[in-house]
Amino acid sequence: MSFLAAALDRVKPSATIAVTDKARALKAAGRNVIGLGAGEPDFDTPANIKLAAIRAIEAGKTKYTAVDGIPELKDAIIAKFQRENGVAYKPNQVIVGTGGKQVLYNALMATINPGDEVIIPAPYWVSYPEMVALAGGEPVPVVCTAGTGFKLQAEALERAITPKTKWVILCSPSNPTGAAYTKSELKALTDVLMKHPHVWVMTDDMYEHLVYDDFQFTTVAQVEPGLYDRTLTVNGVSKAYCMTGWRIGYAGGPAHLIKAMATIQSQSTSNPCSIAQWASVEALNGPQEFIPANNKVFKERRDLVVSMLNQASGIECPRPEGAFYVYPSCAGTIGKKAPSGNLISNDEQFVTELLETEGVAVVQGSAFGLGPAFRISYATKTSDLEDACKRIQRFCGNLR
Repeated sequence: MSFLAAALDRVKPSATIAVTDKARALKAAGRNVIGLGAGEPDFDTPANIKLAAIRAIEAGKTKYTAVDGIPELKDAIIAKFQRENGVAYKPNQVIVGTGGKQVLYNALMATINPGDEVIIPAPYWVSYPEMVALAGGEPVPVVCTAGTGFKLQAEALERAITPKTKWVILCSPSNPTGAAYTKSELKALTDVLMKHPHVWVMTDDMYEHLVYDDFQFTTVAQVEPGLYDRTLTVNGVSKAYCMTGWRIGYAGGPAHLIKAMATIQSQSTSNPCSIAQWASVEALNGPQEFIPANNKVFKERRDLVVSMLNQASGIECPRPEGAFYVYPSCAGTIGKKAPSGNLISNDEQFVTELLETEGVAVVQGSAFGLGPAFRISYATKTSDLEDACKRIQRFCGNLR
């Protein structure tokens, strides 16, 4: 009998972390590798946010805090939800966690019973189905193709709902595709959910501020107030505020759910880092001008990558509305031979051969629930992106 828990049999390692680790190892061995696997802005954390952390340290704000977050950060989160989303929460309806991932995990652990189903539009962030499985539930992927903009359609949602459905997880803008739901597209989904009062909605809004071309972001509880009492609105400071390593995520939702999530957190990590919490107060309350400035660069990078990838033989790359990912199809390369002589029969082999041949690290689409495709993070310097895309063009041009 294995010493390890049987629950581990239900969980796969993170493909995004795996490709990043592999790229790091190849770099350490002296290879010229461009890593486009990690979803992490290359911009530094703004100076005012770093200064707030330094001041917190100097003021001795380095002790344990309330498990679910300091009052000052909760107040900043409440103000953010009201100001930017038109959604009102009270302090007992807000929780702060060690990153958005912990917030999502706590919610699932606090609510899922064996056999409960969670609808997850695919392509999906690699951790959603694994967290559901760890909690003892059943992930129910619903494939959303490029033909629908990688977005869940109302008819498909209706078909996927069963008496066992507990949650629907929506991520907009999406990791991994960058697809973002318009207000009318969300309304079509919320109209379906209003007919099924046993189904709750978990909205992962982590990329809320990373939208382009005048796209207007909205979230579920904003679009349909009737779902307010069964919606968990999840967000964080990692992406827009360039604070990935600070590990602060948060959520607003019904008080009884937030209390249950805090109970889970109290027996696992307890409070998030006190210093990071004070930095996050400044992030949410302080100047926001750097966000559109960063977005201008992200948009330029998106347009560069989309243009160059669409010039690669066998690649088709849609233009996303937000986040900092593209999700091109590599269907046109399947069945061809790489320069190594190996046959490319799926997207995992495509990304493996691309890394070995050209030193470009990307993540296979099958890890996100829809292939043959691959995800590129364009949250890296423009010169590296241009070089990487030239390498991809060369690699695809040499397939036979």
